Amino acid sequence: MSQRLLHVAVLHLAFLLLAACSSAPPQQFYQLGNGTPPAGQHADGPAVLLGPLQLADYLQRESLMQRHSAQRLDVSSEGRWAGSLQDDIGQLLLATLAGELHSSRLALYPNRIGFPAQAQVILHISRLDSGPQQPAVLEARWRLLDGQGEQRASDLLHLQQSHDGSLEAQVAAQSQLVERLGQQLAAAIRALPPAPAAGLR
Repeated sequence: MSQRLLHVAVLHLAFLLLAACSSAPPQQFYQLGNGTPPAGQHADGPAVLLGPLQLADYLQRESLMQRHSAQRLDVSSEGRWAGSLQDDIGQLLLATLAGELHSSRLALYPNRIGFPAQAQVILHISRLDSGPQQPAVLEARWRLLDGQGEQRASDLLHLQQSHDGSLEAQVAAQSQLVERLGQQLAAAIRALPPAPAAGLR
């Protein structure tokens, strides 16, 4: 191949690469709702330690996952989490618990130094996803310990929320599911008999 033809081929390839880059959809960044608790929290409300909180492996990534069937998940080409999904879930659950329990005495594991918890929630979220044609679904299991570290309640949850198919609506639906989880946890905590605080494991 002559030097001139090689030059033309390289330029042609560069134009193709530029066209491909310019046609790629722009990245969009999303966060779960912040679940700002209402005013009126009490410093003498129940002291609750949330965590350890574990997420399924497929949720520990920067991109949103799009579900197409029970067996198929795709990485979104446009949607990415603005930060850590695990942190977003933890903060939204804390805000929901604060509002439901009217308490400001909440901590997120492992930040528990000097925190005399009266209850501890151990939580594993095995599914939190949605898709253009699939509802938002949250599946989780949790255990509730009292101030002495004894298990007092546990449950397996399957929650579902519809949406209009857009990524923004999907994230909003997932936020609603996390809030519903927080409401159920709050109900279980309220059902605990009063007990003196003690260090939890």
